[in-house]
Amino acid sequence: MQGDLIVVFGGSGFIGTHVVKQLAKRGKRIRVPMRRPHLGHELRVLGDVGQVQLVQANVRYPESVERALEGASAVVNLVGLLFEKGAQKFDEVQAQGAETIAEAAAKAGVTRFVQVSAIGADAKGKAHYARTKAAAEEGVRRHVPTATIVRPSIVFGPEDQFFNRFADMAKFAPALPLIGGGKTKFQPVYVQDVAEAIANALDMPAAQGKTYELGGPGVYAFKELLQFTLDTAARKRGLANLPFFVAGPMGAAADAVFKLWPFSGPPITGDQVEMLKSDNVVSPDALTIRDLGVTQLETIETIVPTYLWRFRPHGQFQAKPTE
Repeated sequence: MQGDLIVVFGGSGFIGTHVVKQLAKRGKRIRVPMRRPHLGHELRVLGDVGQVQLVQANVRYPESVERALEGASAVVNLVGLLFEKGAQKFDEVQAQGAETIAEAAAKAGVTRFVQVSAIGADAKGKAHYARTKAAAEEGVRRHVPTATIVRPSIVFGPEDQFFNRFADMAKFAPALPLIGGGKTKFQPVYVQDVAEAIANALDMPAAQGKTYELGGPGVYAFKELLQFTLDTAARKRGLANLPFFVAGPMGAAADAVFKLWPFSGPPITGDQVEMLKSDNVVSPDALTIRDLGVTQLETIETIVPTYLWRFRPHGQFQAKPTE
C-alpha cells in the first residue's frame, strides 16, 4: 500500500487539507488537482519532498479530470460549495462534478473511491444544496458501485465555517440570529476525526459500497452552539429569535446580493435556512464514524476554545465574561 497514489479532489479546502496530511502520515503519495495549483504551495509541506503533487484540473472540464487521474489507485472527492458564486454552481460543481470524477475513475479502473457528502443529502429536499449532494452520491455510485460515501454533520476545526463565522459576527452584531427558535439539532464532528475516517475507508475493503454518517460525541441544539460560541469568544451578546418565515426571505436576499460581491460570502443563504428546518444528526440505524475505526472523538469543548480565543476583545488570556 505504500505505493498508493491517492488523488484528492478538493484537497486544498478545509477538510481536504487535513485528509492530505493524514494520507501523507501514512506514507501515501498524494496528487491534488486544483484550478490554480500555484496557490497551493502550503500543501507541499504536508508531506515529504515530492510526496504531495499539485496538478491543474477543473471538475467542469472532463479532460483535465482524466489527466489528473493518470496512474491513480484511489480517489477522494471533497469538492463542494457552501453557496453559489460566479461560475461555481451547485449543479455543475457538486452534482455534475462528482459524476465527472467518478466516470473518469471508472474509465481508469479505480474502484477505491470516497465521496464526501453531507448529512441531509436528499434527492427530494427543498434545499438546492441537499438535492445536489444527493445527486452527487447517485452519480458516483452509478459509475463506481464500490464507492464509500461519508456524510458528516457540521465539521469544526481552526478554519471552520460555523464557529468562526458566528464568532466573527459577534464582534459587530448586537445579537446573533436564533433562526427558527434555535431548536435544530447538530452533531459537530472534529475535522481531524473526519480525515482519519476518510483515510481508513480507503484501506477497508469492508467499507466499499457503504454509506456512513459522521457525527461527534455530542448532540446540541443550534441555540446551545450559538451560546457556546459567545461564551468561548467572551462576547456578551443576545440571541435574537428569527422565525423561519422571516429568515428565509432574508437569506435569499443576502444570497442574491453576495453573488455580485466578489470578496466574501453571505452571512446565511435561503438554502441554509431551509436546511435548518431539519436536524443534522446521525440516524439511529446508520453506520457511523466508529465503524470506520475512529473511536476517540474530540469534543467542541476541548477543541473550539483553542482557536476561538482570537475573537476575544482582549486576546487569548481574557477571562470569560460573568453575568
